[in-house]
Amino acid sequence: MSIRIVVADDQDLIRTGLVMILGAQPELEVVGEAADGLTALELARRLRPDVLLVDIRMPGVDGIEVTRRLAGPQVVDPMAVVVITTFDLDEYVLGALRAGARGLLLKDAGPHLLVQAIHAAATGDALIAPNVTRRLLAAFADHAPVAPVQPIDPLTEREEEVLALVALGRTNAEIAGELFISLSTVKTHVASLLTKLGARNRVEIAIWSYDTRRTRGR
Repeated sequence: MSIRIVVADDQDLIRTGLVMILGAQPELEVVGEAADGLTALELARRLRPDVLLVDIRMPGVDGIEVTRRLAGPQVVDPMAVVVITTFDLDEYVLGALRAGARGLLLKDAGPHLLVQAIHAAATGDALIAPNVTRRLLAAFADHAPVAPVQPIDPLTEREEEVLALVALGRTNAEIAGELFISLSTVKTHVASLLTKLGARNRVEIAIWSYDTRRTRGR
């Protein structure tokens, strides 16, 4: 089955390019396009795509607010949202992730990473571009945590190791290679972290790691 996508970007040329890149993939199907935030919300709610790809800066309702309304902490049935932006600014990066985005890319990330982020979001995973991850770490280096939730059970030593690598934006395969464990073992540890932290995806695991100062800029 193909992954159904709605693409929202107010710049016609960029939106057309994104649609062409995604449409060229046999397993992906663009089912809607929007040039502003309100249209993106309407299309997303009506079509219920597997993934919404949304630009941060759009007229009317911006991409962060679109993300919050469709995937925020209070949303009962959150949608998979991947945010894409030309603006590598801390307030946009942090705002999008806290709003519930399952992925965040800069527009110069390239087709491969874009397609990878769509696949990750559609399967309940999350992907943050490595250059964005570096900015995130720097932004959180002096960030004062605001009463982060405590895990329902203490994290094991191995879970702490997996947590640190998730927060650095590593994929499951990369974590398996770095820790010399199997891919299925990594998935088990990530699932345990999601449960213990009450997180919905890897992005929320990363944010918890930053908030508790387990992860610092490197």
